[in-house]
Amino acid sequence: MTESLKLNIDETRDGVAVIYTDGYINNQGGEEIARLAYELIDKGQSKLLLNLAGTKIVNSIGISILIEIIEKMLEIDGKLAFCCLTPTIEKTFHIMGLAQYAGIYADEDAAFEELSP
Repeated sequence: MTESLKLNIDETRDGVAVIYTDGYINNQGGEEIARLAYELIDKGQSKLLLNLAGTKIVNSIGISILIEIIEKMLEIDGKLAFCCLTPTIEKTFHIMGLAQYAGIYADEDAAFEELSP
């Protein structure tokens, strides 16, 4: 059985939009994150933080979609960061190269120190 992904967003903190994930980031979940991220970018948002505290699994298709979001952020000279990753997800993101282009932080406060103006 595939767990669905739930997303919440907070656009109110220091010019950084935070997307909170809850569930499995697979092709469907990744596409939902991408849709929301692209909507935010279209509205002029250039700093995104994905809080993955509610996510325990990211599959390869989910990772490839996150890479597409990173590429889009690089195109607009924006910043994308991740926080609250499980040790396994953090290790995977380092192995897959996501950490080269997007910051990985222990918690939101650490991410905001880097992303805020």
